[in-house]
Amino acid sequence: MQGMDHTAIECLLQAVARGDIPPEQALRHLGDATAADSLQGLHLDHERALRTGLGEVVFAQGKTDGALVGAVRGLSQHGAPVLVSRASEAQGALLQHEFPTGRYWASCRLFCLGGEGRDVPELGPPWPGRGEIMVVTAGAADIPVGAEAYGALRFWGHDCGFLTDVGVAGLHRLAPHIRDLRAARLIIAVAGMEGALPGVLAGLVPCPVLAVPTSVGYGVGAGGMAALHSMLCSCVPGLAVLNIDNGFGAAAFAAKLLRHA
Repeated sequence: MQGMDHTAIECLLQAVARGDIPPEQALRHLGDATAADSLQGLHLDHERALRTGLGEVVFAQGKTDGALVGAVRGLSQHGAPVLVSRASEAQGALLQHEFPTGRYWASCRLFCLGGEGRDVPELGPPWPGRGEIMVVTAGAADIPVGAEAYGALRFWGHDCGFLTDVGVAGLHRLAPHIRDLRAARLIIAVAGMEGALPGVLAGLVPCPVLAVPTSVGYGVGAGGMAALHSMLCSCVPGLAVLNIDNGFGAAAFAAKLLRHA
């Protein structure tokens, strides 16, 4: 059964209010609507935005071309904007060909069809230096993960700034941006190596800080495990830690947190 949009659900609820449909029948109808037909081994969740506030996002990594295109087409047929994460350049080119009105942002491996980012050709520098949400990276090598968070937030329509390469190896680089960072409602801090930047930021600003460790580093860095452990061991209050390289997860958490703040 096809999913239901806001209008269809409103009509159903009005029918229940008028007494035309018993509540039990409406409940069965809503339950059936949440299960889309199987497509290339996938079951699309058209009602996720109604339940959670954020629509289903297509994770491109590991999907066949057919499954990827089918998922985007299936979700877009309901009129909702579609975001694809972790899309390689080849997958981005495929999606751009299949959906010419969409945008592939190579810097953050995101593809968007509709949404607030549809008019942004590329999420490259210069980035805005201030915003309700600030994404901050310790090094230039951390930019792809930070850009994933920044791009997802732009897609969802959030006012977002992006500050890069201001890690603890040259902490004085933060000084010109302290006022803008303190004005933000939330900061996403992205760092590899020893992962010290989120703790430093959390000790300087009044807003919550979401820490994202990256897999950038040598030897005992162990693919981001050292940064993850360092962030988890921080003594600074107001700091929460995401999974390694999970820029998208930080963006989703930030969007939900601010929506209900």
